[in-house]
Amino acid sequence: MGGACHDRDEFRLCEVALDRSFGVRDARIERDQALAILGLLESNTFIPFGHEGAPYRLRIELTNGRLALHTAVNDGAHVVSHYLSLAPFRRLLRDYTRICESYYDAVVLPGPGRLQAIDMGRRGIHNEAAELLKERLSRKVNIDGDTARRLFTLIYALLGGGARQQLL
Repeated sequence: MGGACHDRDEFRLCEVALDRSFGVRDARIERDQALAILGLLESNTFIPFGHEGAPYRLRIELTNGRLALHTAVNDGAHVVSHYLSLAPFRRLLRDYTRICESYYDAVVLPGPGRLQAIDMGRRGIHNEAAELLKERLSRKVNIDGDTARRLFTLIYALLGGGARQQLL
């Protein structure tokens, strides 16, 4: 999924794609993924160190059990690939998965206080994971908090099917 890349969009993502080749889909996670991508394309900060700036295209995938973030410029020329171990994220992904399942269940059978409490817990885990992602990328790319939150949502979406079970 992407958007139009314009030269005036320096140090921003203009297209984001996930490798979902393993084929397991969940409509709820697909919705979260679509919203995260729309939010990213609307507003983000993405500054790869040592690059003069351009609108960037980002592809996120799993490679040999690691998270791979491939960055290219508008014309497709490769800028850099970052590979991150998922080990530091495992607990957060596991907790986030559990709380999202509780949230999805609470939406179907709402109780006014229950949904709000679950959502607060979900946001807390999401914020913690976003900070960890910012920290893990801090030597490679500068991103803001909202960008980190949305990227974590995409990591969760990427792992949202059978691959999640293998890694967690």
